Amino acid sequence: MLIVDAHLDLSWNALQWNRDLTAAVYTIRAQEADVTGGKGRAQNTVALPDLQRGQVALVFATVLARSTGRPVANVDFRSPAQAYGIARGQLAYYHGLEHLGVARVITNRTQLDAHISEWQIYDAADATGDAPLKAPQNAPPLGIVVSMESADPVLAPEQLADWWDAGLRIIGPAHYGMGRYAGGTSVEDGFNAQGFALLTQMRKLGFALDLTHLTDRGFWEALDHFDGVVLASHNNCRALVLHQRQYDDAQIKAIHWRGGVIGAALDDWMLEAGWIKGVSSNKNVTLENVVDHIDHVCQITGGCTTAGIGTDLDGGYGREQSPSDLDTIADLQRIAEILARRGYADADIASIMHGNWINLLHRAWEG
Repeated sequence: MLIVDAHLDLSWNALQWNRDLTAAVYTIRAQEADVTGGKGRAQNTVALPDLQRGQVALVFATVLARSTGRPVANVDFRSPAQAYGIARGQLAYYHGLEHLGVARVITNRTQLDAHISEWQIYDAADATGDAPLKAPQNAPPLGIVVSMESADPVLAPEQLADWWDAGLRIIGPAHYGMGRYAGGTSVEDGFNAQGFALLTQMRKLGFALDLTHLTDRGFWEALDHFDGVVLASHNNCRALVLHQRQYDDAQIKAIHWRGGVIGAALDDWMLEAGWIKGVSSNKNVTLENVVDHIDHVCQITGGCTTAGIGTDLDGGYGREQSPSDLDTIADLQRIAEILARRGYADADIASIMHGNWINLLHRAWEG
């Protein structure tokens, strides 16, 4: 089954962690076997060959650089100009993959439909008797929709047109801490004046708004101020794991009413109550926990049109902080199997695995 993953930090892994993502996961693990001083090293789960093997046809791939005034190596920089330079370099990486023929940067509905059609033909090869064509090496390139996690690299709202022309299509204004436009995880601030101006310009140009990481205050301010397409690329449910970073049931319903989609994240602390980074083991966390959050979204909204996948795999961690029954991202196919065992219809499973995200992009790129 085809999969759309709505959140992967591919360029950040390639450039800030110096990983050649055209190599397989196991090759990267071998290359990092002697690397010390950082969690997640030699425990990666994501690489382009494994995405193809797992029939991940399309991803929302990020550019990520903050400038909050609290520098953190490789992610939070001392000035907006530095964040801008890093993010533009990360965006250029995706165009570099496109030049190599291993990925496609998707920016409009025509490109999207052609790309998905090619993957559907590949996916159907077994049923048509052309099983040899189903070999992973014959898979189409990976589709990439470029998303920005933290709007700090945008030097001013008036600069957004330039980002649009460069291929950016989705923006999440906040990340961790107080950003240049809005508050994110671990603070309570909403949008500042420049943040509201950013939302206005985003709507004018046609960007989709990623609500992930916004504070509760910022979440409701965003929905009040922005009437375009909204999503939550990688978010789980506060009712199952109590944390500010998660969404409560009212927020889940609000996204549903706006026609948005919520991508289930695979970070263990977001999946199991009481899980502590650097302390807890992943042995009791499985993909069943992921499906618990997907199921909660479906139960709260009364259907399956709001649930999707947004893994955030290798988002600064590796297998040690991912479900224990996931070795590489190719194992996302097991989510469909779990949904089927829980009684989900084939059409609903397809919606969760890819269809809802494709429909959201269709609406974002109408006309």
